[in-house]
Amino acid sequence: MSERPEQRKDPVDAIIDQWATVRPDLDTAAMEVFGRINRLSHAIGERVGQAYAKFGISRGEFDVLATLRRSGEPYTLSPRQLSATLMLTTGGMTGRLDKLERAGLLRRSPDPHDRRGLQVTLTGEGLALVDEAVGAGLAVQTEALSALGEERAGRLAALLRDLLAGTDRP
Repeated sequence: MSERPEQRKDPVDAIIDQWATVRPDLDTAAMEVFGRINRLSHAIGERVGQAYAKFGISRGEFDVLATLRRSGEPYTLSPRQLSATLMLTTGGMTGRLDKLERAGLLRRSPDPHDRRGLQVTLTGEGLALVDEAVGAGLAVQTEALSALGEERAGRLAALLRDLLAGTDRP
């Protein structure tokens, strides 16, 4: 990747420079992109996690509440649907559900259509909390993107969409 003179060096540049010294034969263009994506994901993930912590929930717990919220009224899904959406094992999901239920943010009840199944429903308290928390998390993300400006952030979103689509192939 060509560097423009006005660009500041970042930690990924240092890694690329080290590889260029010891393995000048390598094309590190992909490392420049994915190294930065990884670092951004970690940095913003930490900040968003701190925003959610103010509401007494972790990022993983937010994901459960947000999945229920996005499902629309009556904000109910089965544990299996939640696990599939969040790509969690049933054991991992059970732990999150237990904690959120103890906090009064969701409730589990028998599934009226399947005697062996359960339904997970967002409570009124959970609905209010997730609506506040999503705003707080988005504020952190929006602030980070403001460094690019609206047009460049839109271009980045489009480029990342294309990149993601290219990785979703079998």
